[in-house]
Amino acid sequence: MTTIAREMVEERVRRMLVHEFVRKEVDRAGFGGLSIQRTPLGTHVRILAERPGIVIGRKGADINRLTEELERTFGYENLQVEAGDVENWALNPDVMASKVTNALERGWNYRRAGNSMLQRIMGAGARGCQITIAGKLTGLRHRTEKFIEGHIKHCGEPALQLMQVGYSQAKLKPGTIGVKVVIMPPDAKLPDEIDVAPAVVEQPSANEEGDAVTEEEETAPANDKQASVAKSIPEEEVKPDADASEGAAKTSAKGKTVDAAEAPKEVTQPEAKVEDSK
Repeated sequence: MTTIAREMVEERVRRMLVHEFVRKEVDRAGFGGLSIQRTPLGTHVRILAERPGIVIGRKGADINRLTEELERTFGYENLQVEAGDVENWALNPDVMASKVTNALERGWNYRRAGNSMLQRIMGAGARGCQITIAGKLTGLRHRTEKFIEGHIKHCGEPALQLMQVGYSQAKLKPGTIGVKVVIMPPDAKLPDEIDVAPAVVEQPSANEEGDAVTEEEETAPANDKQASVAKSIPEEEVKPDADASEGAAKTSAKGKTVDAAEAPKEVTQPEAKVEDSK
């Protein structure tokens, strides 16, 4: 009884076998990668190569033959194979690994092949590169040589997400030499690289300034209002309380004098002269 996990593992194994098969078939064209997508109409395979014309062949004969072999060998139905061009082959690890192996098979020294390809990759704008060459390089014993420049991540999420890995093999008389190329692309952003945006201070508009002024006027203390009212009144009208009391007293005294003057005088009769009886 098949389970979902078993089906996923079988599909993954089949894709790896397809990858190795296509790599061997289009090695002369500069294999640059492979992508497999399942669609409702069938399976779509896209092959990236440095020279896609070699993959297609004359009038599409080579790509049709490759499609038939994939359907017969791996059981694909309604398979569609497409060949595309690599945008920047100097930053493609598969292409550069195949170039290193071709240089070794032509008789180049491993140091010359590793350093020349390393400089070409870094010259294309890569942030980091590591070329590993392992095998019988100079003697009967196995050796491993590494050529490193720039930023390289070996573990963690940055190594899985940012680093691009390519493999290839060179078959020489002493034995097989393996080549591994790891490239960090120019657009890779490391976790410790943080961009701090400048602070943006918004200037209040004219309407907002007017609203702020009215609010300040409304919240002004009552003493300030009284002070402003007192300033607006003329100095003549504002007199101290003592002067007001004196004025009232004067008016009351004047009123009394007027009343005394207006009051009628009492009529007094002359006293009779008393004759001297003497």
